[in-house]
Amino acid sequence: VLSLCCEACKKVIFHVPSELEADTLVGRVDLKECLQSAEFVSSSDGNFKVLEDGSVYTTSALSMSAEKKTFTILLKDIQEQVQKKIHVSLVEEDKKTSKTRHARDTVLKRTKRRWGPIPSVMIENSLGPFPLQIQQVQSDTAQNYTIYYSASGPGIDQDPKGLFYIERETGNIFATRAVDREQYPSFQIICFATTPDGYSPEVPLVHTIRIEDDNDNAPYFTQDLFEFCVPENSRPGVVVGKVTAEDRDEPYTLHTALKYRIVAQTPPITPAFSLHGDTGVLSVLLPQLDRELVPSYTLLVEVRDMAGQPFGLCTTGTVVVKIEDTNDNAPSFKQLQYETRVEENRVSVEILRVSVVDLDEPGSPGSGAVYEIIRGNDDQAFEITTDKNTNEGILCVVKGLDYETAKQRILVIGVNNEAPYLLAPHSQQLSQSTCSVTVNVLDVDEGPVFKPCLLRLDVKECEDIGTAIGRYVAEDPETGNSEGIRYRIPPGQCNWINIDDKSGEVRTVRVLDRDIGEMRRGQCNITVLAIDRNGKTGTGTIQVCIVPGNKNFPRIAQTDYIMCRDRKPICLTAQDGDEAPYSTPFVYRITDRNLASMWKLTPHDDNSWYLSPKGDIPYGIYEIPVSVIDNGGKIGENTVRVNLCDCLTPSECDGRTRQLAGGNVTLGLWAILAMILGSLLLLLILITICGCCGAGVMHRQVTDDCANHNLIISNTEAPGEEVMDHNIIPLQNTCDQGGYGVKTGEQQTFEIVKGRGHTLESVKGGGHQTLGSVKEGGGQAMMDTCRYSYSEWHNFTHPRLGEKVHLCRQDEEQKHSEDYLLSYNYEGKGSLAGSVGCCSDQHEEEALDFLDQLEPKFRTLAETCIKR
Repeated sequence: VLSLCCEACKKVIFHVPSELEADTLVGRVDLKECLQSAEFVSSSDGNFKVLEDGSVYTTSALSMSAEKKTFTILLKDIQEQVQKKIHVSLVEEDKKTSKTRHARDTVLKRTKRRWGPIPSVMIENSLGPFPLQIQQVQSDTAQNYTIYYSASGPGIDQDPKGLFYIERETGNIFATRAVDREQYPSFQIICFATTPDGYSPEVPLVHTIRIEDDNDNAPYFTQDLFEFCVPENSRPGVVVGKVTAEDRDEPYTLHTALKYRIVAQTPPITPAFSLHGDTGVLSVLLPQLDRELVPSYTLLVEVRDMAGQPFGLCTTGTVVVKIEDTNDNAPSFKQLQYETRVEENRVSVEILRVSVVDLDEPGSPGSGAVYEIIRGNDDQAFEITTDKNTNEGILCVVKGLDYETAKQRILVIGVNNEAPYLLAPHSQQLSQSTCSVTVNVLDVDEGPVFKPCLLRLDVKECEDIGTAIGRYVAEDPETGNSEGIRYRIPPGQCNWINIDDKSGEVRTVRVLDRDIGEMRRGQCNITVLAIDRNGKTGTGTIQVCIVPGNKNFPRIAQTDYIMCRDRKPICLTAQDGDEAPYSTPFVYRITDRNLASMWKLTPHDDNSWYLSPKGDIPYGIYEIPVSVIDNGGKIGENTVRVNLCDCLTPSECDGRTRQLAGGNVTLGLWAILAMILGSLLLLLILITICGCCGAGVMHRQVTDDCANHNLIISNTEAPGEEVMDHNIIPLQNTCDQGGYGVKTGEQQTFEIVKGRGHTLESVKGGGHQTLGSVKEGGGQAMMDTCRYSYSEWHNFTHPRLGEKVHLCRQDEEQKHSEDYLLSYNYEGKGSLAGSVGCCSDQHEEEALDFLDQLEPKFRTLAETCIKR
């Protein structure tokens, strides 16, 4: 922050013409006299600018008025927080003023001036004599005015101070001492020309004094020692490195044009390297650099300026080139034959050390030995490794040797290097170095040996206790037989088997089941001991594996189903707890012949089959026996309960579905007998009907005598009205005799009680229905044709009836229901005698229970006896 006080140094008055152009020098103010360390100079009037040397110029064209013009020059020293100002007044000069400035009236005339000499040149390290004149500056205004010259800048009033000065009257510039160009390559000074009263007719001149270079600096290397590496056996021309030097003299002159050369080489043999004179690049010259002969070279190099001329200045440096090792020397064994010994059955023991000779650099990949057993180790009983400290090969036994099998082993060992072998120039390929090792096996009294040492025994699941599953014996290596060897299983192992102590026979002691806790893994390793007469022991391992068996019956997961009128096949899926190959694929069979004629099974995948009806079978509940056979042949019996319901969705069946009589039919002896008797009775009735009725009558009616004791006519009321509706259509005449579907006049309804209280028509899913549509005829062929006509009638009426019921549900005013649903008067509570059925007028002693024993074929008889 600057101090608030601002001291006024002095007042300056300049006499100027009445008209001033832009960039016109008004005068010069001595700023240092006011504030020596002024850092900031400014003018209070924007029409004027002040330079650092105190020169005041106009920034635009001005016209002086009668009154004088004033402004202030503000000086600031920010560090010292000092502020000062100089008041400047401009006064228009009088045209009649005496010629005190020697013809001042010509000051505003612009003429060509020579106030701008060429730059001065001073030789570096000049010997004088001093003061030495180097240049003269002169203004052409000196012809009309008295001009005093002055200068400022580096070398005058700035460091290095006092190096130059200018004569006040003549403008001659002198140097007072020699100058070093590397320290001060040039000087820029400002020269001024002023009149005695301070007026500056000339713009300050910036004059350059250049110091001309002298070759006074010798070149020097950028490093005291250059170190490079190059692989041995490198080809000539391979670049090794580059040496660099610098010179402080003026660039791009002969003083800095450098040349390089190799002065000397150590060892002083055939030159191995060459040095490029201009670039300083060092490259291989000798075609064979052998590290084993000369591991490194030391070069003395020289750099000289003046493009290498003898009178140039020079400097020397040192370059060390190390030869890097390559694997050009193969390792070789010190001995070609070795012999050692080892006791049989010893493992993980060192039996021998072998060593090699390698001329490559120790510790490098080119000298690191890698040993291998080339022959004699087919059973992988030996292993050889490298000792990294000594580079020796360590031969060990990793698998016990058997004296009885081989008393002596001969091994062939080879050696290589870690790095691949590189063939040196002008040399021949070498073969791999090998050595032979003879290993003598020493005999030792051994215990029994199991063969194999690990025996796997597979046991089927759920085998009986005591089942023999195998035999595990050991041999005495000395005798080669099993005499006198005892066997036992140490305690603390899974108690699945035992072994006979003499014969080695293995039997089960438990029922092995994979579903029991410790047997879930299905495997257990049991250690067996073999003990000979001398007490020597041997061990072996029996691996008992429980093989999955066929112990589970396949069963159907879901057995209750509801099948609607769309009769979409049911997917039956079975499950079996056994594993392959005793599980899938499954085979499904319907074991009941009668139901097999009504239902069929088709395969879906390995687990599932589809169950579907074969034809248009009656609605009801069917209990279908289905056997499922797994891949192992085990049969699982299942009963599938299918509710064949007259519905659109399974949710519509509320559990009150009609039970099909004989839904689960078993053709026993009595059933076959009943079928034979029914057929005879049917034949008898047909013969009777043929005798009672004339063959030529078109519409035959069944009399009371024909249906006596079998069909009972319900009470007949007044004849009904003739109904003519497009919803009631005549049925097709598919029988031999003609007939019609709706009978006018007397309409008779027959109810035939059978089974568990369901009417005959309930088997077809229709409840109590009028059978007036059944055609005449006899025999089995006519029965089948009439059934087909009834099916057509059912398929036609059923969707239309559903449509009408749907309209009744949607109609809030119940207009449709009045046409189709008729209300009946309430007739009071039902009697204890029950409904007036087809047999209501018969006495109990008439014994009509035989009707409960009749089969569905009784329908033919009923259809035949209907009055048409």
